[in-house]
Amino acid sequence: MQKKSPMLRLWEMGEMEHNRLIRAVLSAVFGVICGMLPYFAAARMIIALLSGNTQTDFYLRWCFLALAGYILRAVFYALALSMSHNATFSILKSIRERILEKLPKMPLGSIMDISSGHMKQIIVDQVESMERPLAHLLPEMTSNIMGPVFILIYLLALDWRMALLSLVSIPLGMVFMGIVMKDYGEKYEGAVETSQAMNAAVVEYVGGIEVIKAFNQGKNSYAKYRGSILANASYYYHWMKSCQLPMSIARAILPTTLITILPAGWAWYVTGSLSVETFLTAIILSLGVAGPLIAVMNFIDDLAKVGTIVDSVNFILNGEEQVHTDQPAVLSDSGIKVEHVSFSYHKGEEILHDVSLEIPSGRMTAFVGPSGSGKSTIAKLIGGFWDVKEGRISIGGADMKEIPLSQIYDQTAFVSQDNYLFDETIRDNIRMGRPGASDREVEQAAKAAGCDGFIRALENGYDTRVGEGGAHLSGGERQRISIARAMLKDAPIVILDEATAYIDPENEAVIQRAVARLVKGKTVIVIAHRLSTITDADQIHVINGGRIEASGTHEYLLKNSPLYEAMWQAHIGAKDGETV
Repeated sequence: MQKKSPMLRLWEMGEMEHNRLIRAVLSAVFGVICGMLPYFAAARMIIALLSGNTQTDFYLRWCFLALAGYILRAVFYALALSMSHNATFSILKSIRERILEKLPKMPLGSIMDISSGHMKQIIVDQVESMERPLAHLLPEMTSNIMGPVFILIYLLALDWRMALLSLVSIPLGMVFMGIVMKDYGEKYEGAVETSQAMNAAVVEYVGGIEVIKAFNQGKNSYAKYRGSILANASYYYHWMKSCQLPMSIARAILPTTLITILPAGWAWYVTGSLSVETFLTAIILSLGVAGPLIAVMNFIDDLAKVGTIVDSVNFILNGEEQVHTDQPAVLSDSGIKVEHVSFSYHKGEEILHDVSLEIPSGRMTAFVGPSGSGKSTIAKLIGGFWDVKEGRISIGGADMKEIPLSQIYDQTAFVSQDNYLFDETIRDNIRMGRPGASDREVEQAAKAAGCDGFIRALENGYDTRVGEGGAHLSGGERQRISIARAMLKDAPIVILDEATAYIDPENEAVIQRAVARLVKGKTVIVIAHRLSTITDADQIHVINGGRIEASGTHEYLLKNSPLYEAMWQAHIGAKDGETV
């Protein structure tokens, strides 16, 4: 199947504004036709002067026609740009909305593979760079091509020899343009890659400034940050330098239409095969050929960039989606069943191998095992972060693929060790658990999570902004707010992924009490390295190498699972070491 051209794909993205863009192109073309009138008027007046015409009215009429053509060209040009810009900004808004609607439908792994710098560049910079091709390239380039075409047609009607001579310098100039354009798309793709690397380095440097300062790594980190910026600047410098000479030659040659028209036209005029009227008209009109074509050259780099831009945007818009039904499912309870599930990320190495387990409704189930064994992967599959390709997961008796994603998210509350807080107030961050909750309900959730006291001690209380990622709060405070958010959501399934892994003992006790309130009467899945926190779980699944190695209660596993027994001994030894 033949791949569509970048401009066609860009045109398809703006389907909802095709009518307005077409009107903009027609207006621009009509403006170019009007812009040709001064050339015709000048030719007529010069011919009249040479023939001895002294009628003032004749020259006034042609001057008025030339002025009218100039004004009409300006009016239609402004109208075309107004329509094309209104259409373009509507298209860009629609594309950004489609991207933001698409992201929640994509598997989490696909999103995590894209750095925040790269994501920002696509959504902000590259979508914005579509403005010039859509708003300017379509109307202006089309009209600037049509202008010389109309002139050529008219010259062909006057004298085909003069028409062809007016084009001689154009192919020669285009040869040098071809030198620039032969690898322009490839060079622009490289420019995008260096820009992405620079954006990622900037985001990493700013986001990690606390760690950089704490470990006195400012010099090394700044060197990486500086190197990425210099690499980006160097790439553009050498690229533009390689284009400078051929571009200059092309721009110098293209306007030289008179080099061929003057000597040849004079020779034909002297021999009587060309009239003076046609000769003068050809001279003047040929001057109107090069200008629009040089204007077209200004858009050639945009044409080369469009392919890379559209590919980047389509990477998201055409990305893999999680396919679920739109009709709400009837769930018998909050029990979960995992049947013969195998899973890998992005067609890579398989992480889970034929995993089967059952999580009873209203009970507490724990996943334990070495790091990288697949515990979090199973939990996130249950949370709907990915769809399984092999096997089946059901909630309340319904296959997860037959449950809308929004319903799955409503059924689950996910609390991990690194929950993200938005740069909003504490009240708004907690309210994200249930957007329609009242202030009183938010504060009740905060009290239940053990964070009402420290919140009220802040200068602005619940209206305190937490900073990006919750940077203005401690780790324990962020975690308690995340638990308050989950409590407010009041979902029947609660997934706790190492929720207290890096919390100090004082905060851990507060958070454990908050978690106990959160999970009361819920179906609970706990992933923990601290085995002492899950000894009273109704069932524990030992996961090793992507497989269920053993299942049972704490006492059963101590007797029947060597891996669990070894992990318990290591945990007890670590706790003893902490108390020494």
